[in-house]
Order: sequence, then C-alpha cells, then structure tokens
Amino acid sequence: MADQDKPQLYLITPPAFDLETFPDRIAGVLDDHEIACLRLSLATSDEDFVARAADALREVAHQRDVPIVIDRHVLLVERLGLDGVHLMDGARSVRKIRKDLGADAIVGAFCGASRHEGLSAGEAGADYVAFGPVGLSPLGDGTRAEAELFAWWSEMIEVPVVAEGSLTPDLIAALAPVSDFLAVGEEIWSDDDPSGALRRLIGNWA
Repeated sequence: MADQDKPQLYLITPPAFDLETFPDRIAGVLDDHEIACLRLSLATSDEDFVARAADALREVAHQRDVPIVIDRHVLLVERLGLDGVHLMDGARSVRKIRKDLGADAIVGAFCGASRHEGLSAGEAGADYVAFGPVGLSPLGDGTRAEAELFAWWSEMIEVPVVAEGSLTPDLIAALAPVSDFLAVGEEIWSDDDPSGALRRLIGNWA
C-alpha cells in the first residue's frame, strides 16, 4: 500500500543511448537522488548491445546498492546478473516467470490503465504493478491511467504501484500521495543535466 508520506523514485533508461557516455549520466543521477530501482528499457533487439549495456549499468547500479531490472528479456536476467524483469504484457506471463526466476527475483508488470489486469498480475505473484501513461503521450491509443485508479489501488491493494509515462510536476503532486513509486525516464534524459531535470520535475515533493 502506498506510503502516504512520499513515494520512491524508479529510474528508466532511454530506449537508445551511447554506451561510452551514458553510464556516467546514470551514475550522476544515482549519486544525487535516492533511486529505488533502475530499469533497462532498450528498443533494440541487438542482443550484444543489450548485454553490454546491462553489464555496464549493472555495475553502476550495484555499486550504489540499487537493483536493476530489464524490460521483457527474461532469459538475460540470470545470465547477466540482473535483479529481475519488467514485463510488458500485464498479468499474462507473471506466474510462469515467477516460477522460472524464483522467489528472490523482482518481477514487475506493466498493466496500462487496467485495474483488472493489475489485480491479476498481483495475484499471479508480481512484486509491483505499473500503470500508465499517466500524462498525455503520442504513444499508444491515448488511454491514460487516471489518478482515481491509483487512489483506489493504494487504498484497497497491498501490491506496490508504480506511476509512469509523461509525468509532469502537477501530475507528480497529484500522484505522490497515492503511489509507491514514480517512474521517471524520458522526462529527464533529453536534458544536458538529467539530475537537475529530475530535481526540477519532482520539485517540492522530495
């Protein structure tokens, strides 16, 4: 259930980045902010690049005691020494992946704006459920996860909930009291100073 004081920050990588420079950018954010989890979220299907990126970011994250999960690529979790996986298909594969990876792995499930999908994922063994996008986004079909969903979830359900997708300072102010985690990614990476961008985004909440 959501901590009514404040949620934790959950950091998402951009879908593409330069392996020469990005680990230092991530390190700067992790050093300046208390981050609960890092998610490697790459658009590429180039297994070699994904593996090298995972190796580099795992080292940065684990040096700072931050767990790292990866989008979708379940088979890479154990091979690359990652802490878990973020599933993009709602509850569909949670039970199987939990069995495959074991009780200690982090298994998260993105459930769009579907309360039913979130409940099913929680019952199947997800460690957290993510809803989104919470803001206006050109991606997807225009469906948004509204604040009412998070308010209901935080009151009724024990499984931690993550708010993600096109966050703004106003949305953060509204969602902070009813979310366990706020997931930030694209909102900050286009800035030359992502750590400063994150500080401005979360504003007075932190």
